[in-house]
Amino acid sequence: MTAETSQTLDRGLRVLKLLADTDHGLTVTELSNKLGVNRTVVYRLLATLEQHALVRRDLGGRARVGLGVLRLGRQVHPLVREAALPALRSLAEDIGATAHLTLVDGTEALAVAVVEPTWTDYHVAYRAGFRHPLERGAAGKAILAARAGGVEGELGYTLTHGELEAGASGAAAALVGVTGVEGSVGVVMLADAVPERVGPRVVDAAREVADALR
Repeated sequence: MTAETSQTLDRGLRVLKLLADTDHGLTVTELSNKLGVNRTVVYRLLATLEQHALVRRDLGGRARVGLGVLRLGRQVHPLVREAALPALRSLAEDIGATAHLTLVDGTEALAVAVVEPTWTDYHVAYRAGFRHPLERGAAGKAILAARAGGVEGELGYTLTHGELEAGASGAAAALVGVTGVEGSVGVVMLADAVPERVGPRVVDAAREVADALR
């Protein structure tokens, strides 16, 4: 037996998804056509979403995602971090390097979970909350490679050296198949090059985290 659902809530969520998929916003007419409902319904949906700051309309009348969505999004990070920690701990202990989960935040990569190994004499200090451009570092480049539909060398992971910290190398693999989450799992270590076994191990960890988030 199919559970009863709210048609109005469904339409409101569809409005948010449509607006999230565009950079320039949508007009009431465009939303009406995409939803297959009349303009009056769209006006009511937008007015309700505006009251909760989930939608805003510019001077030209185009609707865009509102800042209220960011407040909701911040609450996702603790849940994602909790789901990722077991795989990150295993990765850090296995490799002997600092492991991290990085998510996209605008045009930047944001480290939301970091686990340091317990048995090494030294390791890279890498803290949750650390930000860097997507174009620099293994974590961001792995995400950009996934956006482009591929990965460096088709191996499933990206390697970098000295891009975020002198003398440090990184390996990262993008999260794949997780709806609404764009990110990567990686390690950073003080080394001139990443050992051969690290890349595949990072890919496995990214797969574990993706499975935990589905």
